[in-house]
Amino acid sequence: MNKDTFKGEWNQLKGKIKQEWADLTDDDLTHAEGSFDRLVGKIQERYGHTKDKVEQQVREWRTKHDV
Repeated sequence: MNKDTFKGEWNQLKGKIKQEWADLTDDDLTHAEGSFDRLVGKIQERYGHTKDKVEQQVREWRTKHDV
């Protein structure tokens, strides 16, 4: 899935994202608004991981869940 598809399916993905990264708030997801880069930034803020590590986690999550 590319970044445009990610944004297009944002509403369906929000629930799955909160299951994986429970520390994210609804406001965090609203701020991300389907942007891969913003989502990575919010996860990075909440969990304190490096950008590279978070990007890898999100990519693995997307592959695992076929999103």
